[in-house]
Formats: sequence, C-alpha cells, structure tokens
Amino acid sequence: MMPYDITSPTNERIKRLIRLRDRKQRDTDEVFVVEGPRLVGRAIETGLEPLEVYVDDSTPDASLFDAVLVEPAVLSRASYRKKSEGVIAVFEQFPLTLDRIDTGGTPLILAAESIEKPGNLGAMLRTADASGANGFVVVGGGTDVFSPNVIRASMGALFTVPIAVCGLDDFGLWLREHSIRLVAAAPGSHESLWNTDLTGASAIMVGTEDQGLSESAIEMSDSLVTIPMTGSPDSLNASVSLALLAFEAVRQRSPAHH
Repeated sequence: MMPYDITSPTNERIKRLIRLRDRKQRDTDEVFVVEGPRLVGRAIETGLEPLEVYVDDSTPDASLFDAVLVEPAVLSRASYRKKSEGVIAVFEQFPLTLDRIDTGGTPLILAAESIEKPGNLGAMLRTADASGANGFVVVGGGTDVFSPNVIRASMGALFTVPIAVCGLDDFGLWLREHSIRLVAAAPGSHESLWNTDLTGASAIMVGTEDQGLSESAIEMSDSLVTIPMTGSPDSLNASVSLALLAFEAVRQRSPAHH
C-alpha cells in the first residue's frame, strides 16, 4: 500500500479542484475537470492529455499518468458529486471554433439554439456521435460546454464530436460559405420531416423546449420541417427531436435507401 500524497482536505491542490467546480474559475484557468475512470479513459483515448490526475487506491493503473494519490475521503470532497469514482483529471480546454468541423464531402451538422440544460446538450452530443455527424454547433452563448454535467451526460461524446459555440449570424455566414443547407425544426411548419431531402450537405437545428427557435433563426433557415406526431407538440424534448431528424438524415444517406 503506497503512502498517500494528499491526506488533508485543506491541501491547496484539493482546494483548487473544489474551486474548479465553478465555471468562472474553469474559464479563467482555461481547464475542465473529468471524473471517473470511464470518462477519463475516453478523454485520453481521443488524444487529450491530462494536466493533472488525482486518484485513490481504487484505480489500478494510476502510475500511468504520474497521478497524485489522494486519500479516498479527501478525493470525494473534491468531487462535484461529493462521491468520487476514484479518479479526477484536469484537462486544458480546447477551442470551440467552427473551423474544427470538417465540411468536406456532404457533411451533416447538428445544431441547437440557446441550450439551457446540460443534460440536453450531453444527450445531443451523444446523438451527434451515434449518427456520425461531422460536428455539433451550440448557437447563441450562455451554455457551459465544459460543465461536469455536460461531460457526464455526453458519456464522453464531448471528446469525440467536434463542437463549436458561435452566434447565429456567424453560423449563418459559415453555412453559406460552405454551401450547407440549414434545415430547422419548427412545429408549425407544413413540411414533414419524412418528405425533406437531407442527402445533401445539411445542418439540422432545433430550438429551446419552451420557446422553439428565434425569429432570426427561422428566417435564416432554408427549410422548416415538422416531426409528424399525434400527441401535443410539447411531448418531445429538444434532444429527442434532434435525434429523430439526425437519424432520418442517416436513413436517407444509407446505401439501402437509394
């Protein structure tokens, strides 16, 4: 049994981990925090290198990353969920610019305007990953992409899907520059999702659950589609709507469809 490097909750490094629960502190330091062996493993598999790694005895291959061995109760104090999963790693924030997204061939881009809930953003990133989308765009600020809740809800898709954050105007310019058609989900539209051609270069965008898309986003769209449903239009949440749209694009693009 190795001696612990850190046994006190008042240790400076533990206090810093606790401060990093706060978005302002993360953005100032330009870092984000990943917890649990599964998510830390995914981040590293995608080529991200941890700046710091803290572990307790439950992590067998801790020596790999020059990890700091922390008493379990103290590591749990540093966890944003108050119960550590044995490893907490700190990574450098990566840029969230549109040029990270590959627009070659016939790209499929997923986008959402003004996402408030971290769980929704995480779920949308998983959809982007599962559907093989070229990237995901968060339109309109306010969303903390590096929030521990987003990282957890995305199941690591935050590390595999190129993600960008930008304003609506910049998004529109970028789409036009790359000749990508913007298809937006609008409950009042007369065009059904099933009748919309999504085989070309497309960006699919959804709005917020309570407000839908902004007027400007609707005006900017090349095509407005609705998901045919028998219940009330409020019965689908934004991430499920985006998944339906994304997989309709996948279906149309599949060899069997042609």
